[in-house]
Amino acid sequence: MENTSHTTNRLANFPVSFFSMVMGLSGLTIGWEKIQSILGRDLGLTPWLLGTTGTIFGFLAINYLLKLVLYRGAVVRELRHPIKINFFPTISMSLLLLAIAFLPISMSISAPLWMAGTGLHLLFTLYIVNVWIHHEYFQIHHMNPAWFIPAVGNVLVPIAGVPLGYADLSWFFFSIGILFWLILLVIVFNRVLFHQPIEAHLMPTLFILIAPPAVGFIAYLQLSGELDSFARILYFFGLFLTLLLFTQVGRFIKLKFFLSWWAYSFPLAAISIATFVMSERTGQSIYLYLGMGLLALLTAIIVLLLILTFVAVYRRRICVAEH
Repeated sequence: MENTSHTTNRLANFPVSFFSMVMGLSGLTIGWEKIQSILGRDLGLTPWLLGTTGTIFGFLAINYLLKLVLYRGAVVRELRHPIKINFFPTISMSLLLLAIAFLPISMSISAPLWMAGTGLHLLFTLYIVNVWIHHEYFQIHHMNPAWFIPAVGNVLVPIAGVPLGYADLSWFFFSIGILFWLILLVIVFNRVLFHQPIEAHLMPTLFILIAPPAVGFIAYLQLSGELDSFARILYFFGLFLTLLLFTQVGRFIKLKFFLSWWAYSFPLAAISIATFVMSERTGQSIYLYLGMGLLALLTAIIVLLLILTFVAVYRRRICVAEH
């Protein structure tokens, strides 16, 4: 009976932020797909990476559905939490990233994943923006880079949307994401510069700053097809933010492990892939070498994150109250 009680309590505390694992693994998969395409070599990694990512997504989705059925009140509390609410779009973003990862392999698999992810993300965006507008409890210390997550998801849509033939719909989502990114960027920098520091367990979310310009760069090229001035601004601003955060590595390595460490993964994947795209568009080898370095770092970080996450789950440090 005691073990059953522990199991049910862990399910009730199963955090929606777990889906950030799928985002990081999907980004890793897409990054390795990209470098193999550029080099014209099949290393045989894609089936393994896709299989692992899809399996983890399925496991997380089943568990969260069980939580929704058995502990609906706990899900509602997450939806009303000023910080946790922003992690719900990681579910729809996981679907969108899986759609992008499957795109070079099978459009018949990619298309339904993209449609499901796009529709769900629109619902999440409408709900979250309504909460932002009509809130009664937000304070400045609730603001952190995790608020970018709903915006970044909108910018993801064109990456698979354009090849699948949904150009206008892709422009619709891209416009939402880019404009909300600019608005939130000002608010986040106001919070960071003029108010109390971000809490230690949320410090890794600073890496999310990299994702909107990096993903925006890739999406914009899908939509416009040109490496114009705006595209370069997006890429180089993302690269600057990456360099800025790398100068603070001493602060990050001192942090205790939290599930928020997965915030390191997807943004690094985004800037890695954006750098490979720059290599393709410019033909300059410096971008290829930089992208390979970033992808190697990303791979090492994700291996470390997987180990730390499984150890934390085994030791019951995750899926506990207020984790």
